[in-house]
Amino acid sequence: MISNHEIDYYIHGEEMQCVEIELDSQETVIAESGSFMFMDNGIEMQTIFGDGSQQNPGGFFDKLMGAGKRLLVGESLFMTAFTHQGYGKAKVAFASPYPGKIIPLDLSAYHGKIICQKDAFLCAAKGVA
Repeated sequence: MISNHEIDYYIHGEEMQCVEIELDSQETVIAESGSFMFMDNGIEMQTIFGDGSQQNPGGFFDKLMGAGKRLLVGESLFMTAFTHQGYGKAKVAFASPYPGKIIPLDLSAYHGKIICQKDAFLCAAKGVA
């Protein structure tokens, strides 16, 4: 069973796109370094080790193994978590440093897993590995 936050989003643009995500109180989105555009008041940024998908983080060895997997595929060891700490709704936006299309994927339609090329990840709801 996939256990992650459900977030609302809107994709702006055609060739140079950005995604604007609307977070409810205590919802979190995880993003790759360098993709952040803007955020509303009430959203807190936190640099995390790994992808933040573990709800009950294991020990140091588990974190090290997760980091090793990210290094093997050429990704960063660190991600940024954006959590809405206020009330109501708040927005945060992300964009790729390269021209291209942002393609939203519902992982439940793919049995929870996809394979994609290096640097294809932009952002995801907290809980996605």
